[in-house]
Amino acid sequence: MNEIRHHVPDPMMRDYATGALDYPFGLVVASHVSLCDECRARLHSQEALGGAALEEAAAADLSSGLRAAVLSRLDAAPPAPAAPPRRSGIYPGPLVEALKGAPPRWKSLGLGVRQCILHAGAEGSVRLLHIPAGQAVPEHGHNGIELTLVLQGSFVDETDRFGVGDLEVADNDLTHVPVAGPGAPCICLAATDAPLRFKGLMPRLTQRLFRI
Repeated sequence: MNEIRHHVPDPMMRDYATGALDYPFGLVVASHVSLCDECRARLHSQEALGGAALEEAAAADLSSGLRAAVLSRLDAAPPAPAAPPRRSGIYPGPLVEALKGAPPRWKSLGLGVRQCILHAGAEGSVRLLHIPAGQAVPEHGHNGIELTLVLQGSFVDETDRFGVGDLEVADNDLTHVPVAGPGAPCICLAATDAPLRFKGLMPRLTQRLFRI
């Protein structure tokens, strides 16, 4: 696999470990972690720290009703553990689960670019993007955070080159023009917590239609 050089920032990893990330960002981070040995080790460290903190926390009294409910569950047979989702082609296990094992349902955005929206809600959106080699994404800034995980191919922008497994974290300080690299089409998993800020008239006119 391509050497992964761009990783999950520490504050975001802590939020993911504690379950504080909303679904769109959580899906991207889970997908990156499943591809990245370094971030998987960091996640385990965060989980261990969280467990140690719980052990040192002061005990709290339980109500009799809660105590009885917990004890009754202990007497029940534990459910069989669910098998973790397995990778399928370029798609990591968490993404396979989000797709329910089906292939992406692509919709054209023009100029050969396609998208598959996996989730869109008040907390943000997450989608797959398919960008032909050499094709540029219209210049845009950000009203919040955008996470972009490369699953196939690569792209370059004003900050660096991003290959398979790399995660770009863009905030409202960055305005860029990502361009898909040569070779295979660039397929990315991208999540945002706010609409993008496009410079061009046509992207602004179609932004609401394409939910970006």
